[in-house]
Amino acid sequence: MALTQRLEIRQGQSLVMTPQLQQAIKLLQLSNLELMDYVEQELERNPLLERDEREPVSEEREAEAAKSTDGETLDTAIAREDFSKAEDMDAERDDVYSEGDPTSLAPAQPLSDWTTLRSAPTHEGGENALEGTLAQAATLKDHLLDQLSIAALSPDKRLIAASLIDCIDEAGYLRIDLDEIATRLGAPLEEITEILGVVQGFEPTGVGARDLAECLALQLRDNGHLDPAMAMLLKHLDLVARRDIAGLCHHCGVDADDIADMIAEIRGLTPKPGLAFGSEPVQPVVPDVFVREGPDGAWHVELNSETLPRLLVNSRYYAKVNSGARDKDAKNYLADCLNNANWLVKSLDQRARTILKVSSEIVRQQDGFLTYGVRHLRPLNLRTIADAITMHESTVSRVTSNKYIATPRGVFELKYFFTAAIQSVNGAESHSAEAVRDRIKEMIENEANEILSDDRIVAMLTADGVNIARRTVAKYREAMRIPSSVERRRLKQNDQVAVAIR
Repeated sequence: MALTQRLEIRQGQSLVMTPQLQQAIKLLQLSNLELMDYVEQELERNPLLERDEREPVSEEREAEAAKSTDGETLDTAIAREDFSKAEDMDAERDDVYSEGDPTSLAPAQPLSDWTTLRSAPTHEGGENALEGTLAQAATLKDHLLDQLSIAALSPDKRLIAASLIDCIDEAGYLRIDLDEIATRLGAPLEEITEILGVVQGFEPTGVGARDLAECLALQLRDNGHLDPAMAMLLKHLDLVARRDIAGLCHHCGVDADDIADMIAEIRGLTPKPGLAFGSEPVQPVVPDVFVREGPDGAWHVELNSETLPRLLVNSRYYAKVNSGARDKDAKNYLADCLNNANWLVKSLDQRARTILKVSSEIVRQQDGFLTYGVRHLRPLNLRTIADAITMHESTVSRVTSNKYIATPRGVFELKYFFTAAIQSVNGAESHSAEAVRDRIKEMIENEANEILSDDRIVAMLTADGVNIARRTVAKYREAMRIPSSVERRRLKQNDQVAVAIR
């Protein structure tokens, strides 16, 4: 068989990911903060894009405008007005005064007595005058530096103390190894340790500690209660967490009454002394979608307009610059900027519509949760939403990533409503895994005399129609950080002993 060369024409179809399509897909999965950063970069890069500074027209204003337009025309409204007195308000040609004639500005009545007038308060500094009078909360670092400024230290030791203060976090702990500071400053470790002792003497008591035990020890030393038994107790805080009274009595060499008093004293201390000072405010989660109950009892879904960038394409500027451009490269650049700007505006609009569409379907599927609570959360997956709105699962996955919805029951991530299904015993409707976790948590919280084991919880859930395995119950319990039945029983016994001692 001989090998020959020949030309063939074949026709086929393939999906090509254009840069515009990649951009649209990328915008779908961005959170509102990431979208704001992306839009800011596009505004700096593309001269044809500009921010829409116009105030969005509310539905009430649109209704009023439509009502006024439908009620009567402008000519009819003008015809109803009485303009007979307008002639008296017009100025004549001779009603002017010379700029050089000061007597034309003289008042008709005599001047008031200036001694009886009060001067109005002046606001120097313009708009920032009020802001300058507002007191700012002092941070922990500022508070420590103020104490350092009056400390009797040499300049080199003051520099070491300032470096240590820079490494103290908002909770008041020193989160760096002393060897690293010694290497960075070129100072001996003994001197660094000595200066750390000075910083630990500053207010608030316990600041500059390297762990919780040292923080509590500094506060107890300041109160004069750091005896050997208490120092040994601080070395075994793990036993305190497990409420192992017998183990603490063995290590500390005291009886149970003294251990109870020592634990009560520790509970009165401050584990994070730095939090009493000002810190950066925590940024709350900004929801992308709002869900409100309407007067008719139905759920209304609307987008949060504050998280939606509003952009405009300056076509007038494009026409002006393009008409004066004679270079071919300049014209191509302007054409690319115009195409990218138009595509970005369309992509943002499509992103908003897609988020609203997916959120509306989620609300429709989970209306029981919004009405009655987590116990009525239905099992849901991406395919169910995708089939209902005729979209691909990957699109729904991108839309629900890093997006939040504000409901009457709180703010949730859209991913929260997608839970696994747990089959029923009698073959009825499946149960949501999140609803089952909530039932397990409630069972354990309502334990009275009987500590429920995992097998007992399985039996109770099976009686309620939930077909679940013991290992699944254990997995859910551990995910909620709930101790096992053995640990809960021991903790309960220790609590009873502590109550009996008191």
